[in-house]
Amino acid sequence: MVDPRMPDVHTRLAFIDALKAVAFQLIVLHHLAFYGPMSDHAYPLAPALISWLSQDARMAVQAFLVIAGFLAVRNLAPAGTLLAARPLLLIQKRYLKLVTPYLAAVLIAIVCAAIARQLMVHDSVPDWPTLPQVAAHALLLQSVLGYDGLSAGVWYVAIDFQLFTLLVGMLWLARSIDRSTGAWAPVCSALLVVILASASLYYFNRDGDWDIWGVYFFAAYALGIGTYWATNREHAFAWLLPIFAMVASGLLLDYRPRIAVALVVAMLLAVARRCRFLEGWPKSRLIADLGRISYSVFLIHFPICLVISGVFARFATDDPWVNLTGMGVAWLASIAGGALFYRFVESPAQRGPLQARVTTGLRQTP
Repeated sequence: MVDPRMPDVHTRLAFIDALKAVAFQLIVLHHLAFYGPMSDHAYPLAPALISWLSQDARMAVQAFLVIAGFLAVRNLAPAGTLLAARPLLLIQKRYLKLVTPYLAAVLIAIVCAAIARQLMVHDSVPDWPTLPQVAAHALLLQSVLGYDGLSAGVWYVAIDFQLFTLLVGMLWLARSIDRSTGAWAPVCSALLVVILASASLYYFNRDGDWDIWGVYFFAAYALGIGTYWATNREHAFAWLLPIFAMVASGLLLDYRPRIAVALVVAMLLAVARRCRFLEGWPKSRLIADLGRISYSVFLIHFPICLVISGVFARFATDDPWVNLTGMGVAWLASIAGGALFYRFVESPAQRGPLQARVTTGLRQTP
């Protein structure tokens, strides 16, 4: 067995940091290519690359979903039984962990959008928000209530919270079913996860009308959960095979690249954990730092890109090379801005009084 009970949740996982570092680079580049206007002018220089970044690089979000499930169950129920005595406290702390830096980023996005509107007229610039729209964002309900996002990617934060809440609810229900001995709680937990994952894979994820709800994304999230639990077992391959076979059957029924990407990420995590390089490889301070600031970059990059796009639209020419340079500047500025945001916003928020430690505190933000 591999550390089935109490993993050291304070340890950085180098391989996961590397995956997150690559994934958020692709997300930043995707938004730069998709929203323009600099990519519109730079397109003739690399049409295939910019088209791929615009259309397909967004699949990198699947890595975050799988990693989120992997880390969440590692902290909440490494052996299949919910460790925390107060599930509602877990949900409250997860909300605060996500929303404290998220709201700061939304406020920055509102200010940057106002600046960008003075510099350019473009569809990518959000309108001035209404008070109900801001309140919906604060409650992570903007998509459910039909409001436009005030920044690119804010939908993911809401989905992450929904998925975490679903997982905590299932783990609590499984533990409640077997109050007497607790011996069957892991089995109940696994069954509940498999049932909802199957519903997501074969139904919800095939209907885009559900993409504002966590159940649409639960198949990818559950891949992370199942991969962690399976690699806890002595014969991990025997446990992983039915998980991956179920996903493969879902792809045969209806091929979805996003699910295929999630499957590949889950396989990589399984190999990394069983081959014992999940924590120690790659040994790179740069990659560790990039993984650590990934959530901050995710939150802050779009406002930064908006302002830089506005500056180039207003003061630069339409020359493709100039605009390609602008995209590079926006990319690097997003990373630098994310590092500053982590230093002065996300990290202090995690250490603040609202984030007092609990026994199952989440260390690595998926």
